[in-house]
Amino acid sequence: MLMLEYRTMSWWYWLATVFFLTAGVFGWRTGFVVAIGITVFQLVHFAIRERSMTAFPVQVRLGYLLLLLIALPERLQLIYWFPMIGTWAQVLFGYCAMARIVSLFPWNRKEAFSFTLLRRTFLSSPVRGNILQGLPPCK
Repeated sequence: MLMLEYRTMSWWYWLATVFFLTAGVFGWRTGFVVAIGITVFQLVHFAIRERSMTAFPVQVRLGYLLLLLIALPERLQLIYWFPMIGTWAQVLFGYCAMARIVSLFPWNRKEAFSFTLLRRTFLSSPVRGNILQGLPPCK
């Protein structure tokens, strides 16, 4: 089911990022640098908006930026396929794999790490807002 959140600024940031990331994956290497630039701008915007570098939306963007930077050397650019596919999933369906990964960090969860938590985190349906707000309760 499509979840096009075009009324939110973050959706537009992700859309612009994924267009340039896709262009990079398909041969226009400058697209990677532009995607990184948009991500830096987005990170700063959310850090100012949230007034905290530890706010969940800022953590997600920082993790995403680190992944893009790790993949920047030419020998590692195959890694860009992962954030490209993941960002298309975010833009089209609202499923953000990076947010789900970040939600598993010890300071972002309230329950012990377990296979059940892992399964719930990655297999639950996308939610509006962030995964911390919409993760199904533990059973």
